[in-house]
Amino acid sequence: MGESQDRTIQTLIPARIDRLPWSRFHTRMVVALGVAWVLDGMEITIASAVGDVLRERQTLALTAAEVGLAATVYLLGEVAGALIFGRLSDRFGRRKLFIITLGLYLVANGITAFSFSYWWLLLFRFFAGMGIGGEYAAIHSAIDELIPARYRGRIDLAVSGTYWLGAMIGTASTYILLNPDLLPVDLGWRLGLLIGPLIGLLIWGLRRHLPESPRWLVMHGREQEAELAVREIEQHVRESGKEVPPVDERRIIEIRPHGAVRYRDVLRVIFKDYPKRSILGATLMISQSFLYNAIFFTYVLVLSQFYGVSASDASKYLFLFALGNLLGPFVLGPLFDTVGRKPMISSTYIFSGLLLAVTGWLFKEGVLTATTQTLLWSVIFFVASAAASSGYLTVSELFPLEIRALAIAVFFAVAQTFGALGPAIFGALIGDQRNPDPTRLFYGYLVAAAMMVLAGIVALLFAVKAERASLEDVTPPLSAVTV
Repeated sequence: MGESQDRTIQTLIPARIDRLPWSRFHTRMVVALGVAWVLDGMEITIASAVGDVLRERQTLALTAAEVGLAATVYLLGEVAGALIFGRLSDRFGRRKLFIITLGLYLVANGITAFSFSYWWLLLFRFFAGMGIGGEYAAIHSAIDELIPARYRGRIDLAVSGTYWLGAMIGTASTYILLNPDLLPVDLGWRLGLLIGPLIGLLIWGLRRHLPESPRWLVMHGREQEAELAVREIEQHVRESGKEVPPVDERRIIEIRPHGAVRYRDVLRVIFKDYPKRSILGATLMISQSFLYNAIFFTYVLVLSQFYGVSASDASKYLFLFALGNLLGPFVLGPLFDTVGRKPMISSTYIFSGLLLAVTGWLFKEGVLTATTQTLLWSVIFFVASAAASSGYLTVSELFPLEIRALAIAVFFAVAQTFGALGPAIFGALIGDQRNPDPTRLFYGYLVAAAMMVLAGIVALLFAVKAERASLEDVTPPLSAVTV
């Protein structure tokens, strides 16, 4: 890797990146990298919609249990991909991995569309999930390391929030693709699985022209490549008509590259060096994952069991729900850079938890309709979506560069594991009875609300003042001699 363990490097690379104004380069980079969240939101929405179609004799004739297992396999693939590719991203670079993971997703999901048997479907859904899971680790690392410090919070939140743009695209596409009056039953679901690869192919060209993270390069002793990469970025800024400000020479840092990080070093950083940050990251990620999986995956069940909404009409309500989730990070995101991380993270978690508790009580009292329930949920998740996105922001900026992608992967895996309990618990609380009792589900809402409030309190105690600050000031790299 061209690293040396017996020399030091003095560099202004991080300061040069952070002082840049926003330009077309940054917009192009965010679009090229942020598509990962759009693809995941679309994937899960379309997969949920086609689940019932796959039970038809004209398709794969699956059972309900087999459809559920296919969704679980995709999530397991995401966890495996995040852990494997997160480690590789820290070792071999962001650019290589965000190209490889997108390629894996494109190929695997494309092949899934031609599934002729259940085992074929499971195998390639797992690999498609691996691609998306790997994207999360590599993408957040690259974005945080390439975005100027004063924009990092809002951009990270906006990128995470585009998951719901994908959900809206997926919901809209199923109106046509799964309509048997327009397309044969065994064709529509296959075309639906090809939408993601098609979007990915359109983005492929943009990614190929993105530079490697100069921060990653210089921290691995490849200062000449880092210099070329940052000069390329500065040139893009000039070509967009923006002036490149002078760099503050006092922001120089001295590093001593030490090669690949060992797993025991990773464990030391997470559990010994930064235990409070680890508690914060785990609490934020687990609580938001449980809340989202519990509500989103049982949303249609609640509408049908308690309000008599048909499966075909449920998509209209899902669309409004997704819209609230999409708008939250975009509207509230700038406040995370101006008001600050601690007040915004804590308040969004606590406020969304309290709103959920109140809405749950109204639901138990039977005063809501399908429309008012959806409107209230949209308001709750307008706030909760910003909170959830800030969880990813937190775990991506609070750990050293050398283990950043793996840290994201570890917290993502833990969150997905706990989050997977949500649909099972809430599904059992809803039950199959003809006259379901809202009281049991109300208690489930209270548990989810309490978890969000607890996470907000933990943020009040442990959140770090990272707004508008250089990543190296928030967390010195392991290779740093002086910052």
